[in-house]
Amino acid sequence: MSQPLPLADLFQALADPTRLRILALLRTMELSVGELAQVLAQSQPRVSRHIKILTDAGLVERRKEGSWVFLTLGRAELATALFALTDVAEEDSSKRVFAADSARLSAVRQDRTEAAARYFAAHAGVWDEIRSLQVAESEVEAAISRALGGDPLGRLVDIGTGTGRMIELFGRRSTDAVGIDKSSEMLRVARVKLEAADVRASLRQGDMYALPLEDGSADVVLLHQVLHYAHNPAAAITEAARLLVPGGRLLIVDFALHEREELRLRDAHARLGFADEAVVGWLEAAGLSGSVVEHLVGGELTVTLWAGDKQALRARRAA
Repeated sequence: MSQPLPLADLFQALADPTRLRILALLRTMELSVGELAQVLAQSQPRVSRHIKILTDAGLVERRKEGSWVFLTLGRAELATALFALTDVAEEDSSKRVFAADSARLSAVRQDRTEAAARYFAAHAGVWDEIRSLQVAESEVEAAISRALGGDPLGRLVDIGTGTGRMIELFGRRSTDAVGIDKSSEMLRVARVKLEAADVRASLRQGDMYALPLEDGSADVVLLHQVLHYAHNPAAAITEAARLLVPGGRLLIVDFALHEREELRLRDAHARLGFADEAVVGWLEAAGLSGSVVEHLVGGELTVTLWAGDKQALRARRAA
């Protein structure tokens, strides 16, 4: 009897034209099962069977967002090696198939753009009204840039990514950028925005209290205009701090204390801003060194930046 050989199973998973086409498409962008079926002109059940084989082989990862399932490439080092091989080995007929699939992606991009535009149009009035109460967004973004400094950001996680604006601004300075949002509709808006900006990122559905990432998986974590939706801000900060490596930084951008009660009633703000001592206390309770970075005064609402730094491990307690 022959011995089990997992490497053979890996190559068996690749030994199908449709599965190679799926991997080539996911090399370009994250796609849902339905979108893959659209491009491949195959039924969703058939595509799902191929996806299961690729997932079992570690070549593809699945993430559920509401009623959708999004797919991305699996282990990065495996994907890099695989595409190095296919780039060398593919001949003209394979190139034509991959090129035709890539051309059909334009329909998927168009569908996404139209859906995002509809959602954005339905909510833009509310967002514009809130923005009108504070200093210009450009000033807020400039302050965030100052707070992050000019060095490379390493692994960046944006919690409550919304339209993906923070990743659009800072994703190119990171080695990996992950955006997390509870709303599948917002994630679809972010995908369109980041695709148009040519910024690569992994977007995932998740809750701020139970983030779908491992301990120590981020160098920088952002909570930009998210904390005022938290009924338990201390727990959200503790969960964000869990992601940081030693030497990592959590940056919180939100409103200072205010009395605009209509934001609670109309826009589901759980908190009407925050006092500096409260945020700094939560940061320190989460094991971070907390500080107030900057107050941006100029509108009816003051925007504040707070930072929590996770102390780097000291050189092994000196002998």
